[in-house]
Amino acid sequence: MNILLIAATEAEIAPLIEYMRGGQYEVAPGIFDVNGERIHVCITGVGMVATTYALAKALSAGDTFHFALQAGIGGAFDRQIALGDVVFITADEFADLGAEDHEQYLDIYQMGLAGKNDFPFTDGRLYTPLAAVHQSIALPQVSALTVNTVTGNEASVARLAAKYGAAVESMEGAAFHYVCLQENIPFAQVRAISNYVEPRDKSKWKMKEAVTALNKWLISYFQQKVINI
Repeated sequence: MNILLIAATEAEIAPLIEYMRGGQYEVAPGIFDVNGERIHVCITGVGMVATTYALAKALSAGDTFHFALQAGIGGAFDRQIALGDVVFITADEFADLGAEDHEQYLDIYQMGLAGKNDFPFTDGRLYTPLAAVHQSIALPQVSALTVNTVTGNEASVARLAAKYGAAVESMEGAAFHYVCLQENIPFAQVRAISNYVEPRDKSKWKMKEAVTALNKWLISYFQQKVINI
């Protein structure tokens, strides 16, 4: 089975790549055979535009992918999620696609530019259609927001928390969901939490721990031939 594994930066999945190369699983540059699964690694670049372009290009390059997996780091609104935890994002949405109307923020639905249930959206969100392929992802299931600018001040944190009530924030997730839903390819987004969404203070971040936790999960996931379509 062909699996497309994407990440915004190579640093986020470097330990997994090192593991696969060390195990001599690489059969071509960026392509690995692990337990009968062929894993194609795609480093997209940071943000929604880069993710959309790289993912669309990979899906149209000629290979038929049976499953797409996005792995990365994210921030958490939910303080019940510990730093370093790995979570499965089952719903994502665009958090800054709209307009500022003086002191008020209007999303595209409030502006009348789109319907909240226009495909591939459901009530404004991009849900992961759960199927057999997800049974092997034994992680907490949470919702997420995708932003162009990482949230780092009290006013923005309060506004986003009140408006969306999501648990996690990233810069790429909703773009990934959007393309996979449009292309009708089974997909999953997993993220390790490096920081809380709060006024920016990198001294509190646990980036190394998050990368370690994410890759520990990825290696375990690919060590087991448990994927079924």
